[in-house]
Amino acid sequence: MSTPPRPNAPVSGLRWLGHATTLIEDRGTVVLTDPVLTDRVAHLHRRRGPTPTGPHVHDPDAVLLSHLHADHTHLRSLRLLDPDVPIVVPWGAADGFPALRRFADRLVPLRPGEGIRIGTVTVRTVPARHDGRRWRRGPELAPAVGYVVEGARRTYFAGDTDLYPGLADHVGPVDLALLPVGGWGPTLGDGHLDPGRAAVVARLVQAGLAVPIHYGTLWPIGLDAVRPRLFFGPGAEFVRRAEHAGIDTVELNPGDALGASGTGPADR
Repeated sequence: MSTPPRPNAPVSGLRWLGHATTLIEDRGTVVLTDPVLTDRVAHLHRRRGPTPTGPHVHDPDAVLLSHLHADHTHLRSLRLLDPDVPIVVPWGAADGFPALRRFADRLVPLRPGEGIRIGTVTVRTVPARHDGRRWRRGPELAPAVGYVVEGARRTYFAGDTDLYPGLADHVGPVDLALLPVGGWGPTLGDGHLDPGRAAVVARLVQAGLAVPIHYGTLWPIGLDAVRPRLFFGPGAEFVRRAEHAGIDTVELNPGDALGASGTGPADR
């Protein structure tokens, strides 16, 4: 699979659209991660940040899905995409979630360690420590994964994961790490990074720049006043811990972007 680079595009850039949804642009190729492009996912509502819109939100060069949970594989959002956009998924995703078969001719299943060329970048799948099932019952037919996007820089999109042995060996040193630091509710279950463990991951992968994601966007309807520190606080806590460990960081608001230099928020 190969697509031509977009003309007059920056060498690299990032826009965080909230939760685990990011636009990664490198050498003119744009990939969209775990798209949630609506204001609601089941019992969750978008509490902060605009509904995603703008260039390439609906027509990226490819979509990367990290695992099958509804806040990462959101069917309604996938249906909003241009119908020609390929969707990279963990191997076995259509078996673990048969509703994905409606996109069968666009699915690109990859096992951990496998890669694919998309435009001017290579996307490589890396393991994650997280429940990859769509539902809590039954076998795990598709593992949770992360991705490393390699072009002018190396960008690690972790999806959902916790620390696991060998993570640094699988991911390798990266220029940019997009790391989950929280969740979508008043508790954070197994298989997730909190700000402290995310800072450890940033150090292990020798991130040139680390950006916290997967927090401060979605929250259960009716629970806005419940443990607000778990909604607003994880990003700042991660920045504090990561910078203490010598890692450069940028905390974005949903909808904010980094320019091609990767040094700070850019105008949308």
